Amino acid sequence: MPLTSRLKESFVAGLILVAPLAITLYILQILVSFSLQFVNPLVDRLGLIETAANVELAAQVLAVVLIVAVVTALGLVAQWSIGRHLFGNLGRTINIVPLVSTIYGGVRQVATSLVDTGSQFERTVLVEYPREDVYSIGFVTGEGTEAFDEATGDRAHSVFLPNSPNPTAGRLVMVPESEIHETDMSVRQGMRMIVTTGIGSEAEQVDAYDDYAVPEPERAD
Repeated sequence: MPLTSRLKESFVAGLILVAPLAITLYILQILVSFSLQFVNPLVDRLGLIETAANVELAAQVLAVVLIVAVVTALGLVAQWSIGRHLFGNLGRTINIVPLVSTIYGGVRQVATSLVDTGSQFERTVLVEYPREDVYSIGFVTGEGTEAFDEATGDRAHSVFLPNSPNPTAGRLVMVPESEIHETDMSVRQGMRMIVTTGIGSEAEQVDAYDDYAVPEPERAD
């Protein structure tokens, strides 16, 4: 093998080895910088620097521990009847605000579907979109109205087609029942496949986000 070809193959092999690690470190750096926007103000307001003997890293770790403790406490309260009532009223209040309700409701429903088999999505289906013979993963969210049934000449269903890898954005389409392709995939599996862009085995996709814990959103009375 010529030397240039061997060097080219070696460079590509090295790039495949280094690139994922470099991208991972870059994303972690972004996440850490984003998290510090919440941690550092807490360190300053509570005077944790002095508590941690003027060691900034120790103060930041202490702030993270406090945040985790507060979130855990809120989760415990949310499981009591008074907590469900309180946070339920808060959720209904947020749903009144037009733009905020769209963002909050979409993010919460997607987060719930990642960890809870009891998601408000009914089932995972395939829809020929954006053209015939190209299938997109969708989630049936309910049945359409009589107006849609009359327009399509068939019983219509509302199907949410999330974007990948960011399923908090997507589009709602009304699809006739005859054009919906049923699957054996659960909502959990379908959502995780979208988040991972189909990378990895089916088992890996099922186990991808088992550490998350998001409560079921309050349903409107």
